[in-house]
Amino acid sequence: MKATQQNQIKDNSPVRFISACRLPTQWGEFTMYGFEDVRNKQEHIALTVGDVSSGEPVLSRIHSECLTGDALFSRRCDCGPQLEAAMKAVQKAGRGVIVYLRQEGRGIGLLNKIRAYKLQDEGMDTVEANLALGLPIDARDFSLAKYILDYLSIGSVQLMTNNPHKVDTLKALGINVVKRVPLHVGQNPENQQYLHTKMEKLGHFAN
Repeated sequence: MKATQQNQIKDNSPVRFISACRLPTQWGEFTMYGFEDVRNKQEHIALTVGDVSSGEPVLSRIHSECLTGDALFSRRCDCGPQLEAAMKAVQKAGRGVIVYLRQEGRGIGLLNKIRAYKLQDEGMDTVEANLALGLPIDARDFSLAKYILDYLSIGSVQLMTNNPHKVDTLKALGINVVKRVPLHVGQNPENQQYLHTKMEKLGHFAN
């Protein structure tokens, strides 16, 4: 690992590996890797199962932090069910990685997300609410995942996502996305408009 860290510094990677440990969960055991963005000290993690450095395509998920969905079980989005489905999928496959990026609220942060939710309660959709607050529609930086995948020696993935921007970003940065795996879970009456807006205004895949 020391040599890899030296390579990252040499290559001007914004991501620095910190440490790794076991993470036993109700779906099975993962190895959890901790990383730090050296530019802003933001912390990110990766969860792996099995040998992900063999060169074969790795079942993968890039998941942006969603405190309300991942930890508080909100039904306003599909984030929590997507994370759970991805964790189950890589365990079932016996080999995979989940890159968890701390980019709450599509990168606008938790408090701004609450402000945007208030506007959504008043009738705006998720895109209109961000714009009304003078915020970007999507401020996430998926290129961070590329550096984490590089550290883990992953160059080829089967990517679990409905977001074409994730696919395009990884491909542009040299990650071979051999297959996109749809991840349609967690639909409920509370998030129907949100999911529709993601398809209509953000270009997310419907299937």
